[in-house]
Amino acid sequence: MPDIIQLLPDSIANQIAAGEVIQRPASVIKELLENALDAGGQNIKLIIKDAGKTSIQVIDDGKGMSETDARMAFERHATSKIRSANDLFCIKTMGFRGEALASIAAIAHVEMITRQETEEVANRIYIEGSHVVKQEKVQAMPGTSITVKNLFYNVPARRKFLKSDPAELKHIMDEFHRVVLANPEIYFTFHHNGNEVYHLPKANLKQRIVGVLGKNINDKLVPVSEETEVVLFSGFIGKPEAARKSQGDQYIFVNKRFIKSNYLNHAIRVAYDELITKDLFPTYFLFLEIDPANIDINVHPTKTEIKFEDERLIYNYIRVTLKHSLGQYSLTPMLDFSIDHNFAYKFSVEPALVPSSLENKYRKETYPLENEARFLPERANTKGWEQIYQGLQQVNRPDHIIPEEVRTMESEAFQMSTDESQPLKAVSAKEPYQLHNMYIIHQIKSGMMIIDQSAAHERILYEQYLEILQNGEFASQKELFPRTVELDPSKSSILKNILPKVNALGFEIEEFGHHTFIIHGTPSGLDNGADIEGIVEQLISQYVNNLEFELGIEENLARSMAVSSGVKRGKKLERAEMMALIDLLFACKMPYKSPSGKNCFIMYELDEIVKRFNQQ
Repeated sequence: MPDIIQLLPDSIANQIAAGEVIQRPASVIKELLENALDAGGQNIKLIIKDAGKTSIQVIDDGKGMSETDARMAFERHATSKIRSANDLFCIKTMGFRGEALASIAAIAHVEMITRQETEEVANRIYIEGSHVVKQEKVQAMPGTSITVKNLFYNVPARRKFLKSDPAELKHIMDEFHRVVLANPEIYFTFHHNGNEVYHLPKANLKQRIVGVLGKNINDKLVPVSEETEVVLFSGFIGKPEAARKSQGDQYIFVNKRFIKSNYLNHAIRVAYDELITKDLFPTYFLFLEIDPANIDINVHPTKTEIKFEDERLIYNYIRVTLKHSLGQYSLTPMLDFSIDHNFAYKFSVEPALVPSSLENKYRKETYPLENEARFLPERANTKGWEQIYQGLQQVNRPDHIIPEEVRTMESEAFQMSTDESQPLKAVSAKEPYQLHNMYIIHQIKSGMMIIDQSAAHERILYEQYLEILQNGEFASQKELFPRTVELDPSKSSILKNILPKVNALGFEIEEFGHHTFIIHGTPSGLDNGADIEGIVEQLISQYVNNLEFELGIEENLARSMAVSSGVKRGKKLERAEMMALIDLLFACKMPYKSPSGKNCFIMYELDEIVKRFNQQ
């Protein structure tokens, strides 16, 4: 029987190795930026086209390479960082495996121009699919310039599964942020499609954070500084009010290397207990300096996972250090036992349950006997009000998949009075009530229903905003005094791309330059006390987070706007507002799930409740 095992050619082996190291354009940028840092570059420039799919170029003014080293750099396992196995336990450079350039050259067209300070001319090497096509002498400044074009040109399956340009650009921004935040003493610039996105001069850490994330974060940072016999902590953490709904500005660096660790993230989260709610994520830029002999960074090809000699000890140090920092700046909540908290606050601001496209069908009236606000149709528009409910039983949902309780609600519990002499209200005599300012309890014929007010309102707004984006523009209300909002460069770039669609939702936002925008108007129906600047920032964050789902701009924006402006958990609702929310939810095409997939409501059969009480 003939032998069947054979060695793979280097070109194929490099392509296989590239699958582990190079996953997308952002992976190339990470490796090239880290090489520029290891080369001692003090001025580093990143230039990309089409989110890195067409071209990626990194230029540094580091020490450069000799002619022999320039060619050797593209061989597998060729590195200047380690000489023996013992060196793995005292690594202080970003790279050490010797795989990155070989992997990149295997799946792209690569040009490198490099010159040492002591040499008069530079060396230029051009490689296609691991094969050196040309090597020659050229004129160039000291340092190294590497250009990567046509990424994955010979791996069509990998190129096919790259995401859209905005999605890939998001990953590039993430990698760029990690590198520049860890190295504030280095001058960085970043250009995309001919436009300068970042211009970051040498600075201290706080200045670099502000340069990356914008001026709004400047007064929300709390310094962290602690030294122990095992680890040195430094950096900044965000004040509780800087916490966000989405997991974004969270960075942990060990010896200037960005790492991912759910275990250490949990330690930071514990430090914020009782300061922020569980659905919020704190902001932090935490730097740990540890003896390289006490950690192992050779765990994964991406080098973002490391092992600590005593991870539990690091966990406790982080938790205690951050609690101490938060306490030092008087952020720990103080309890006043002289106040009766049951009567301390009265919520008077009502959420905008209905976008302005339905505003002409609703108005608020105050009734002296009940002294509460109600959403009512205009008398002249009673017919239009009834039309909202005409399609409830004609929605394309087979009856056999709709719970009987929902059909009962649609046919009986929410029938509306058409007597114009009386205020319109639901026939059901059982009024809903709110539980912990988060859920609405409503009695139905066969038991009870629990509605998640946040998820339900997101569903209502999502369908409304999607219809507006597809069929027409939203009504806007002018601001008495225009507001300005300054965004970090990455968010500014995203907003510029989607600004026409955002304005179609009812905003009137104008670009002012230098990553600043002027808000002249907002969608009609937004709560008067709403944080408009915060809604705009959250809208962009939600939009960026949704890019991975490839939803399309209308669906993405509708979902993002619904999440950003919807009623939040913890908001007290009046009875009329709860009734309006229930009515509008079951007028939706898909009332069961929020846009993000959460249940809008759950139901309990009366029989099930009885069984629970009768259990022995």
